[in-house]
Order: sequence, then C-alpha cells, then structure tokens
Amino acid sequence: MQDLRERFEKAGQGHVFKYFDALDKGEQEALLNQLKMVDLDELERLNKTLVFAKNTDAGIDFSKLAPAPYIPLPPEKDADAQWAKAKEVGEEAIRSGKLAAFVVAGGQGTRLGFNAPKGLYKVTPVKQKSLFQVFAEKILSASRKYGVRIPWIVMTSHINNAATVEFFEENAYFGLDKDDVIFFKQGLMPAVDLGGKIILEGKGKIAMTPDGHGGCLRGMVRSGALAELKRRGLECVSYFQVDNPLVNIIDPYFVGFHILGKSDMSSKMIPKAYALEKVGHFCMLDGKLTVVEYSDLPAQYQEQVDENGKLKFIAGSVAIHILDVGFIERLGSSTKPEDRLPFHRANKKIPFIDDSGVLQKPEKPNGIKFEMFVFDALPMAANPVIIEGFRGDEFSPVKNAEGLDSPATCKAHQKAQWARWLAAAGVNIDTDKDGIPGIDIEISPLFASNQADFVASWNALGQKPEIRNGLYIA
Repeated sequence: MQDLRERFEKAGQGHVFKYFDALDKGEQEALLNQLKMVDLDELERLNKTLVFAKNTDAGIDFSKLAPAPYIPLPPEKDADAQWAKAKEVGEEAIRSGKLAAFVVAGGQGTRLGFNAPKGLYKVTPVKQKSLFQVFAEKILSASRKYGVRIPWIVMTSHINNAATVEFFEENAYFGLDKDDVIFFKQGLMPAVDLGGKIILEGKGKIAMTPDGHGGCLRGMVRSGALAELKRRGLECVSYFQVDNPLVNIIDPYFVGFHILGKSDMSSKMIPKAYALEKVGHFCMLDGKLTVVEYSDLPAQYQEQVDENGKLKFIAGSVAIHILDVGFIERLGSSTKPEDRLPFHRANKKIPFIDDSGVLQKPEKPNGIKFEMFVFDALPMAANPVIIEGFRGDEFSPVKNAEGLDSPATCKAHQKAQWARWLAAAGVNIDTDKDGIPGIDIEISPLFASNQADFVASWNALGQKPEIRNGLYIA
C-alpha cells in the first residue's frame, strides 16, 4: 500500500488518500483496488494533451474533407456479380468458423425510463422479446443455417454486468451454448477536475467512468476474450451496438467484401435519411478513411449536394463493423502511440467530495472524462471497406423514450420489414404510405432472419398461417 501511495503522491495525485486513515478496512481495500486500476503514466499524458493543452479540438480542415467511397447496394444483390461473389466468400468463411459476433452492451436504459441493462429492454411487437433475445436468436439461426458454432462476445460494464449475466442464465442463454457466450466488462478511466486532479466522489472512492465504445478493443485483449477467439481459430468479429434490433449480425455479403478487400476493418453505411440526421459521416481526410461526428461537421457541409441534387456527405455511420482479430490485438495491446486509439475529452457534471468532506452535485460541468471511439480505428486500418446497407433491414435504434429512434418507431420499422418479406413471398397485407402494417405481426429470427430465407421457409410450409393481428411466425 505504501508503494502505491508514494506513486500517487509523486504523480501529484496524493489527495486521493486524504481520508484513507479514517476509512474502515473494507473501504480502504475497495479504494486501493480502484487505485490499482489507474495507469498514472497514461493519465499524465491525457492531462497534458486534453486537459492543459490550449487547443484540444480535432482541428479538422474541412476544405480538405471529401466523401468516402463505398460499394453501393444493387437492386438485386444476387444478380450482381460482385455482390454474389462476396456472398460466396462470406458464406464459406462463416461455415468454416471464422466469424464471431460482438455486441457492446455496457449501458443502462436510463433514457428509456428503464432501470436495467439496455439489452433487457423489450422491443418486439407481439412476443415482447428483449434486445438480447433478438440478437441471440439471430446468431442461433445463423449457427443452424451454416452448421457452425458462432461465439458471441458481450461487453458489459461494472454497473450492469451482474444483471446481464443473470438474465442470460435465467433464460438458458436463449438456446445458445453457454460456452459460446463470452462476457467481459468495459474498462474504466478516472475522471479529473479542470486542474487535472482525480475526482473523489466519496471519501473512499474515486470517480471512474467508462472508457467509451472504443475501449472495447483493449478490453477484449485485457479480459482474455480475444485470446479465446484465437484459440478457437476465429479470424474476424462482427461488431454492433445493443440498441439496434434490426442489425444483420451474420451478413455473408459484408463478411465477403471484408475478406476480398483484405481489410483490417470494414464498415456498413446507411444513406442519411435527411441532411442533419444525427449520425457520423464517413469521410476521407488526408487520404485516410475517417468518421466525422454530426456535432463536429458544420451544417453547411452536412447539407451540401452534388450535381444530381443528392447529399454529398450521405454515408452515415451506424456502428456496424467487421474487425480482424489480428487488428484488434494490435490496437488493443500495443504500447506504441500510433497503434492506440486516441482518447477524447468530454466535460461532465461529476459529483465530488469538497474540502469539508461533503458530497456536492454540481449544476454545470466541473470535470472531464476520457473516452475512446471505435471508429477512430478506421484511419489505422489497412484497406478499409465500406458497403451500403438498406436502412429498413439494418438500422432502427432504440434510444429515446418518445419521438425519433424510440420503441414506437423501432416496432413500426420491424413490422414494415416483415411486411416486405411477406410481400416477397406473395402475401400482401394493408400498410400505410410508409409501408407499416396496421396490425401487429412478428417473425422469429429462428424462422428466418432475412428476406431470402423467409421466402424459402414460407414456401416450404404446408399449412400457411392466417395473417391477422398478433400473428407470430416461428
């Protein structure tokens, strides 16, 4: 303990021991365990570059920014030679056990008024399946289709890990083999005040905040999850976020393009629905593929159109990626600055203990948290590939309690997708102008998780079910 205390004092952070002697043994042990997690050298670098530096913004020269190239979605994928080849290559890789699924699920459902891990939130219109169940059934469906076990890595957080694991256990892992679901907890970083000092949020507790979705790469390495994938012979990982039940997790076209492109990291873009949609933008800057957040890209650029009247910066980033295992290992374990994801600064309101030992809850930002973004890996990736995805089959997140990106819009989009599948099988049901049925229907991923498989499964049915309100096809 003395050595740890000396190291913190030498780093100018000795104040974290201010109340140490007044703590009971358990509280002392808890604080020491927290402090052992702090990389003081890393914190010093972040203070220099993000706290004390005069200019900490991205410094983007927008005049040099250009739209990123992408592989466009054809009217019929299997009728397009390039897409058909990608599917063939992707299916072979999946069949050979080269692909794992990976969801980042460290958040709570706070914005939804849901006091539990977000993955437990119920999103489907008929059976009220949770996000985790939807994802599990999509992975299980693909496992059965390709005759292979597909591991699923689930990144939780220190806040929701126990509840998440318990939920999976209570539901028998939704049919997946327990050994194929690999949990690890998101990393934490100390929060500092505007003077670079670690914030005490209790007499025996420092303020620790999640290190961002980009922290998943080093988290996979440090937790041993990546080593387990290597042991199993996995070569790439399908990355997605927990709030998007429409995501096509096991997409052979996407996998195939990634492999054919000899890419370290590939991404799926969705054309923006409107100019100022709150998504990142795939761009080229100094010859490197990068994502510029909507909050960083001036509106005049977001609204630019080309000679055809089409949005110039149309390629929206929706957090769907494929990453090579070797690339994750390099970025997640390297000590070289050029091989590590950069941290970003976020000013936050962080509760703290004042000089009198009283807990204060600030009304304006008083501290800084450090976080990484997974898309910052793209400029470091060899041969990054972007393919276009269809929004109706790929993206409808559940973020807000009401309005855009809410449970209501997500359920509507799920129903519209299933109505399209039924129409492709020759079954037409009444919909509104947006293609949304007036009745509640639901198709289980175990029956089909894409349109082509649905048509095949539907045609193979002897007795077709009656299309009615509350219909569940399984």
